[in-house]
Amino acid sequence: MFKGSITALVTPFKDGKLDIGAYERFIAFQIDSGTHGIVPCGTTGESPTISGEEHKSLIETAVKSAMGKIPVIAGTGSNCTDEAVEMTRYAEDVGADGALVVTPYYNKPTQEGLYQHYKKINDNCGIPIVIYNIPGRSVVDMSVDTMARLYELKNIVGVKDATGDLNRVTQQKNKMGPDFIMLSGNDENAYEFNLKGGVGCISVSANVAPKLCSDFQNFSNSKRNEDAKALFDKLLPLHDILFIESNPSPAKYSLSLMKMMSDEVRLPLVVLESASRKKIDTVLKNLKLI
Repeated sequence: MFKGSITALVTPFKDGKLDIGAYERFIAFQIDSGTHGIVPCGTTGESPTISGEEHKSLIETAVKSAMGKIPVIAGTGSNCTDEAVEMTRYAEDVGADGALVVTPYYNKPTQEGLYQHYKKINDNCGIPIVIYNIPGRSVVDMSVDTMARLYELKNIVGVKDATGDLNRVTQQKNKMGPDFIMLSGNDENAYEFNLKGGVGCISVSANVAPKLCSDFQNFSNSKRNEDAKALFDKLLPLHDILFIESNPSPAKYSLSLMKMMSDEVRLPLVVLESASRKKIDTVLKNLKLI
């Protein structure tokens, strides 16, 4: 269903507004480069600073631009359960293939609260739901037992695991079985993640190097581990440098060098400092991306 290199899309802006033309061209570039799926309106897409109407416009544009060639997993999560239900139903209505739903941030719900949050979304929609477990940002960590309870529901199909804990991959596979989709949320552990039972990565780096990232996942998922490791090692400097400052500012700067879009971000994020720009320039040149 969902596997391989799935790009957590950045959101292009121009003079404070959505740059829909750049977004459409960027999605076409992703498809042409072999990307296996796209996620509009996630963390990398600056979801905290886009309005509800912009959110809907981005999801609809992504679905139309993908043209059924690759799956669209729309970011629809919120720390308000009713808002998450509304956005997930909207994504379903406009033809998204799935929804990526982050654990509620700031509220700090209990495990039972997490279960009821996802259950309500599940009960009110009909598309596959991928849990997004990212305790570093949401300040709540979904347990393997809670995830297993949710997997019994009709629409919960897997997890984007951004815990950084590779032991979780083994624990989740043992608890939920081989059909539970496990996608890494961290480019820097994607090789080991797949070795332990993962099937792909929802990737920041794939914004900038979609062909290299998709080639890596193709090697990994066909068990060509030596080729996968060699390409993973080649990509590591990119994985590191794209977090030299707050994501997605480094990715957007990189894409501006590649003539894809402006490096504009919305406050409280800011564009990169000059020292960071120079370091990114070096990495991109070494990978022959510019």
